[in-house]
Amino acid sequence: MLEIRHLKTLHALREADSLVEAAERLHLTQSALSHQFKELEERLGLPLFVRKSKPIRFTSAGLRLLQLASPGLPVGGFTYSQGLEWAVEAGWVRDVHGFTAWQREQLHDTLVGLDWPVLARLYQACQAEDAQAFAHWSRFLLANRETAELRLEEQQRGAALARLLDGWQLGQAPAWRTSLELTQLGGMAWLAVHWAIPLRQLALGHGFAWLEGAVMAGVKLVPFGQQAAQTLLRDLATDLPAAIDQALTLGDDQLGGGLPLLAIASSRHETQYTRLFRS
Repeated sequence: MLEIRHLKTLHALREADSLVEAAERLHLTQSALSHQFKELEERLGLPLFVRKSKPIRFTSAGLRLLQLASPGLPVGGFTYSQGLEWAVEAGWVRDVHGFTAWQREQLHDTLVGLDWPVLARLYQACQAEDAQAFAHWSRFLLANRETAELRLEEQQRGAALARLLDGWQLGQAPAWRTSLELTQLGGMAWLAVHWAIPLRQLALGHGFAWLEGAVMAGVKLVPFGQQAAQTLLRDLATDLPAAIDQALTLGDDQLGGGLPLLAIASSRHETQYTRLFRS
């Protein structure tokens, strides 16, 4: 089972030129880091790194896992603030504590109640090669985005990932292609099944990428510094494993998210006069 510390290790290795530098970033000894990524490879059953390479080189499997755990997937997830920009301007989020509460509410309502359960159903539809179920859950997710801005974001990111799949000559069957354009989660589920990435690892990677993108938006908007950002990532990421476990137990009739302040902030952001993030 993939854990948060493993994702942090992957990201540190991506940013570093050597194991020594990565170990320093993670405040670990080189021996402890070597043990951790050996454990990670054993859990996934895949080699993730090319041994004795400098700078560090990932195998194709390692690069694929990094792609799915990146806020840049499908294209430009870091360009959206999901209502945070208006919340800051309105004074609803004023500091690190307000930001933490804002993100934690989204995590436990939207991701637990909607995103991850739907991601699981999309993933299972891909495993079963059930294009009809995949289309149903794609439309369900889009219908549950509460504002025009949130629906447009979902569609823009879904379409961007579908174009990426086109470039790789993947997901071309007519029964799947239209649905793949609707949501980013659909494309992520399709790729994860194609690359044999387990569902829980996919959900954890998605959650960490969502959290990293939100924290980087907070750095620009609240604002706070990089040290505070890393502390926030550490603290909020501890919620992810239990939250995912809860999300994956929900039945169909329990799905849905609703945060009135998020919906209001997103709606107001659509016409916000000065903004850094796209609508």
